[in-house]
Amino acid sequence: MDDQSYEDAYRSWTTSLTTLLADASLLARWQERRYRFAHRLGALLTGTNDDEPATTGPVLYGVFASGAGLCYVGQTQAAERRLRDLPVGESHHLANTVPPELWERVVVIRWPLLLSEAPEDEQAVAAELGLGVCGLALEHMLQVRTAPPLNSRRRTDGDWRPRDLARSRSRGAVHAQSLPGLSRLVLAAWEDLSERGKPEHSAVVDTGVGRVVFPAALHEPAVG
Repeated sequence: MDDQSYEDAYRSWTTSLTTLLADASLLARWQERRYRFAHRLGALLTGTNDDEPATTGPVLYGVFASGAGLCYVGQTQAAERRLRDLPVGESHHLANTVPPELWERVVVIRWPLLLSEAPEDEQAVAAELGLGVCGLALEHMLQVRTAPPLNSRRRTDGDWRPRDLARSRSRGAVHAQSLPGLSRLVLAAWEDLSERGKPEHSAVVDTGVGRVVFPAALHEPAVG
């Protein structure tokens, strides 16, 4: 896309939003529709709207957008809170940058369920490190392997600066090499869910170890 096409697309976006927010009643309608979408998506991400066990505790997650592909990789120790908030954006910047209505899929990996399949020495390492540090280590491993653009830059004084994830000295980076077997298991589960197609009559695929949610299936039908 050349610069002029980009600027035209940006103006179309702002023009559309101006129309949608043209008066107080339309603003309220916009707020209600966006929150309704985000709430439904959060419920699917946490598994509280289906027959599967609810997703709680430590998880890794990634958000994909049509065209851009994988945008962001994160981790949390409280999936029941973070995954509900992720599309709302009250404490997470992602939804403010890439609106959840444009997300193509969200992958969630319940990585502690893979610990029993990891080598015994790594299980001991994981127990010593604790779930919090293990989650950071696996997050770092995935970020380095997949290079999502929203993890690959940091804000700095009104601008953006590239992040060299491979040279990071964060807690996750320091311990990422301690769990090679578990990392392979996580990558296999991640790649499996990242390549799954959307089911015909559902917005979710759940494998027990993880789930992939397809937000586009939640769009409201056109009126009239």
